[in-house]
Amino acid sequence: QFWVFIFLMGRRSFVGGNWKCNGDKESIRKLLGLLNGASLAESVEVVVSPPTIYLDFCQSFAASNIQVAAQNCHDQPKGAFTGAISAEMVKDLDIPFVILGHSERRSVFGESDELIGNKVKHALEVGIKVILCIGEQLEDREADKTMEVVIRQLEAAVPGINNWDNVVIAYEPVWAIGTGKTASPEQAQEVHEKIRAWISEKVSADVAGGVRIIYGGSVKKANCADLASQADIDGFLVGGASLIPDFVDIINSMA
Repeated sequence: QFWVFIFLMGRRSFVGGNWKCNGDKESIRKLLGLLNGASLAESVEVVVSPPTIYLDFCQSFAASNIQVAAQNCHDQPKGAFTGAISAEMVKDLDIPFVILGHSERRSVFGESDELIGNKVKHALEVGIKVILCIGEQLEDREADKTMEVVIRQLEAAVPGINNWDNVVIAYEPVWAIGTGKTASPEQAQEVHEKIRAWISEKVSADVAGGVRIIYGGSVKKANCADLASQADIDGFLVGGASLIPDFVDIINSMA
């Protein structure tokens, strides 16, 4: 995999904090105060993703080295879609990123691979950068179907990607999200390497070498350094640990 080493130095590390359905104005102000005042490695791109209702509030308080992401958006620009927000609305707030395809959107809200692919295409067309989440359930891993699932999810999204510079792939084994279980550094690296190889074969070696593939799934202060040491892990999408001061250490582990 010579191409991995060619591009390794060119991939800027990326750490996102997915706050999910957590927080209020007071806690967000405190958390951003902590992050704004922390010494964050300049070599790491940092993004936080608050609940939709706090996107504008968060954007107004975040320092210039901390970007904001929406947690979801619809695949249509407007219309009779009660409760939805469009990529155009995200763009109107000058929010640069959106998380799409998170396992909770897939499993809890029943979003299909096709719908997520449509969302990815529309968000990119509007000018929003996408954090595309993919990952297998526990039964998939136990049946040795991890790559089958991951490739199926990628195949639904790849045709709609018009600029790979605006895409970050987040591999999140669902069995490790919020469970306290974490894929070992070796397990995570194996999947990341296979994802990159698939992209090299199906898209191009240049894209495969340049796209950032980050890991999510119970990332915390105690395990981030070992995960960060793997060649094909370019950062993290962090859940619960992004709501506490440990998030600073996780960010800096990727420096």
